[in-house]
Amino acid sequence: MTLPSGSVFAVYVAAFGAAVLGCAIAFRRALRVADADTRRGLAGVVAGSGGWALFELGFLVAPSRLLKYVAYDLSLVVGLSTVGAWLYFCSAYTGRSFHRNPTYRRAAVGAYVGIVAVKLTNHVHGLYFTTTAVQSPFPHLAVQHGTIHWVVAGLSYALVAVGFFMLFELFLEADYDTRPLGALVALTALPVLFDIVGFASPLLVDVNYEPLGVAAFAIGVLYVHEEAFLAVQLTDGVDDAVVYLDDADRIRGYNGRARELFDALDGAKGGRFADVLPEVEAALGDEHSVVERAVDGETRYFLATATSFSLGQSDIGRMVVFSDVTDTERKRRELERQNEQLEGFAAAIRHELLNTLQIVDGRVTVAGNALDSGNVETARDSLRTASETADRMAEVVDDLSVLARHGKTLDGAERVDFGVVVDGAWTDADVDDLTLSVDGEGTVVANPARLRELLASAFEFAAHNGASEVTVERGDEWFAVAGDGRPPGDADSEQYFEYGSAVPDAEAGILLPNVRMLAAVHGWSAGLDEEYENGVRVVVSGTDSVVAPAESPA
Repeated sequence: MTLPSGSVFAVYVAAFGAAVLGCAIAFRRALRVADADTRRGLAGVVAGSGGWALFELGFLVAPSRLLKYVAYDLSLVVGLSTVGAWLYFCSAYTGRSFHRNPTYRRAAVGAYVGIVAVKLTNHVHGLYFTTTAVQSPFPHLAVQHGTIHWVVAGLSYALVAVGFFMLFELFLEADYDTRPLGALVALTALPVLFDIVGFASPLLVDVNYEPLGVAAFAIGVLYVHEEAFLAVQLTDGVDDAVVYLDDADRIRGYNGRARELFDALDGAKGGRFADVLPEVEAALGDEHSVVERAVDGETRYFLATATSFSLGQSDIGRMVVFSDVTDTERKRRELERQNEQLEGFAAAIRHELLNTLQIVDGRVTVAGNALDSGNVETARDSLRTASETADRMAEVVDDLSVLARHGKTLDGAERVDFGVVVDGAWTDADVDDLTLSVDGEGTVVANPARLRELLASAFEFAAHNGASEVTVERGDEWFAVAGDGRPPGDADSEQYFEYGSAVPDAEAGILLPNVRMLAAVHGWSAGLDEEYENGVRVVVSGTDSVVAPAESPA
């Protein structure tokens, strides 16, 4: 059904009037884009398209043929300026520098001035276009374009296509769902089809429809998909995981790397960030905002940082970036562990030194009194005890020195037979008449020497704690050493693992701290089974994996 001419005219006026209004609204928003070059380019595109649409509207509604002619001629002049603005915007938005190249800029200005001179003198030579008054589908001037017009139009479309290429290349490389932006860019090119239909058939009036597409593009990127529009530019070349939030901290999008790290993001668009990723939200509030994630079977560490992005002075959302700081975090944790270990060694040595000095001082005093009384045997025994105590102090210091070397960064981890290491540790340990039973078998990834030292320390602790039997149990991700000696009772279980605490006694005081330290070197944890009532049961957990080596600090 054919619409009445008045209705068709109203549709055209409404379309171009909407384009003028849309560009006017979008222009104010474009002026608030943070990046200066992108702002200038986008504002130029919007302003040029708005002016182009305005003159096209004037071409339709002008009351005289002369005014229609002038309006159309000016629309061509303003419309051509949008080609340069479009290329400037595309270059700036995609991070290129073509728009800053002086040679390109001078060439563009020269070409523009030359073509504008031809257009403005068209009333003299008529080579660019001619007009004819027609009545269908409504009274207007039908335009017949000349060869020069088609040459300029072909060149313009080619340059616009270069801009499209730059944008789509960026969208394809972006690790982000850019389909909405791609659709908006494609919408910008759609009016070209209207131009072709208007030229080749009577279905559409032969006018320039491009301002309609640009207006839709500007409204779309600046009001509907503004977070994506800014985020794609901000994260161009960024390999980190990124999550985009709106000003209400709801998830608007995320890139592929973020989706790989956080399964909870699937289908979470529109959800509150704190509800979807509560552990990350909590980490962002900490001074040390590092989160742990399992990647390809190993623990990796990511620094979470939140950055606001805005249009002008108004924040429109946050961008949470996850930077892989695994190597740095491993070194930091290793330094922290070694510092704690050194503090423990210092406490142990201080404790042993004070204890030894007290014993030596006491035995020397006893020896002196015995000599004064003529009791040579008692004096000799006391001096022997003092000497043995001093020797034991030297042995403790030597043992701690060895452990200090073992407590450095792990290297040489390999898959070892757990039963073989247990047998070797039992041979090394000073356990007198204790008996050993092993429940479970298998392998564990560990440094063989340090695992053997760990087990030997656990065995010797059982002996010092009055055990008669030691049981070693092996689970999927843990192993335990249980002795049937004195139970902890009301004692704080953590004191058993503190150097220098002398729990349960001075001689056994460094053995379980050694167990925990050697476990920590592997990335494992060690503690007492507080529900075990038949003695002391030491559980080492986390043995399914070994901490990756970090470079030892100098």
